Amino acid sequence: MATTLVLGASGYVGGRLVPQLVRDGTDVRCMTRSPDSVRSIEWAADVDVVEGDLLAPDTLAPVFSGVDCVVYLVHSLDSGDDFPEIELQCARAARQAAEQADVRHIVYLSGLGDEDEDLSAHLASRHAVGAELAAGPVPVTEFRAAVVIGAGSASFEMLRALVEVLPVMLAPRWVTTSRVQPVAISDVLTYLTAALDDADPAGHRIVEIGGPDVLTYRDLMHLYAEVAELRRRTIIPVPVVTPRLSTHWVNAVTPLPRNLSRSLIESLRHDVVVTDDSALTVSAHAPLDARTAIEASIVALEDLDIPTRWSGVTPEVRAAQPRPWDPQWSGGTVYADVRDATTTADAETVQGVVRGIGGERGWYGFGPLWTVRGAIDKALGGVGMRRGRRHPDEISVGEALDFWRVDEIGPDLFRLRAEMKLPGRAWLEWETSTGDDGASRVVQRARYAPSGLWGRLYWVLLIPFHSVIFPIMLRRIVGTAESSP
Repeated sequence: MATTLVLGASGYVGGRLVPQLVRDGTDVRCMTRSPDSVRSIEWAADVDVVEGDLLAPDTLAPVFSGVDCVVYLVHSLDSGDDFPEIELQCARAARQAAEQADVRHIVYLSGLGDEDEDLSAHLASRHAVGAELAAGPVPVTEFRAAVVIGAGSASFEMLRALVEVLPVMLAPRWVTTSRVQPVAISDVLTYLTAALDDADPAGHRIVEIGGPDVLTYRDLMHLYAEVAELRRRTIIPVPVVTPRLSTHWVNAVTPLPRNLSRSLIESLRHDVVVTDDSALTVSAHAPLDARTAIEASIVALEDLDIPTRWSGVTPEVRAAQPRPWDPQWSGGTVYADVRDATTTADAETVQGVVRGIGGERGWYGFGPLWTVRGAIDKALGGVGMRRGRRHPDEISVGEALDFWRVDEIGPDLFRLRAEMKLPGRAWLEWETSTGDDGASRVVQRARYAPSGLWGRLYWVLLIPFHSVIFPIMLRRIVGTAESSP
């Protein structure tokens, strides 16, 4: 079987492409400087993980040996101001290794942008890498894309953070004039996989890809706010706001690394739109529109463990979801209050206690505070605490429980989803396990995905109450389990 080498497999696109290739039956090899760092990734056992470094060309011969096609997804934006030179060195090493190994085809993901313009360092470097890869005899298919929509994409996470946090923004004037043609991550994967067996003998083929919508960045931010059910954001264009000033502002409200956000912001001043129909030569599928792509990317917060249910998830949603190996700043904001305890009670008994929570039994402490919270919720038009529970001991997924609803029940997990009025979404869960010494461990998690700035302020205001309520709740749950017959 022909082998496909993925360079940059642990990155955003690569981490989604590799499992798709595996599902398609492709023999995949992944190169990394530290093989142990990827052993825990769920797809690592299904691919050939080899050690190598593009900045150490003498390590590449065994990496490229027997390879039919190379997918090049490497970038060095986080390596400092000299990243363009580093990227060229890496591309040159990959090209030479591919030549020596008689690789049939190189597929590369680059960025859109008119080469006649004074491109940002980021976009200019992307194009220079494509030219370097194509400088040898191995045919290269270079895909050029603008903003990739999907949880974990740096461009999308910057968009998400800005819109979620800031109801009012002072923005550079080009935010209202520069045009962008975003593309869903699922469509990027479709084009990349379709190109593997489609080498152009002419040499360097440039393919521009994008969704059907051409928007300004302001339009894109308004669209995100609408899909996320946030109030329309006020975006005020100011001529004096430079990319450098914008970088400081973005760093204050988003979790992206400074070098990465600066490179992205400097690229936003260019029109990045598709200028031809070259994508049809690779795949005739209809790309997702921007609204659908955003919807697929933010649905993850409605189900915190969606990877466990992928049997019923569409490929578009699967590709757009955050993954465990994504950077810590990806996937949206989820606050958590996590407590754990060890107990002599067995895990089954602990689960029995937590599944009997609420209703007449209450919430193991601070009953008046829960009652007040229910009254406030009812006054705001919510369900309040009046629903109680159907049965004191029996409960199933989907049942109402005071102002919660049972979201998931497993052998070692009981999760509730909040239905009170909140500026966001909240879950409360208990997970149990048994250690090698026979002792049981219970982990209690309160998790909250805020909506907008008020959602974040809501969590901050509740921290003092959480610091008192949740430890006592867990302690009393464990005590009840230990005293149970």
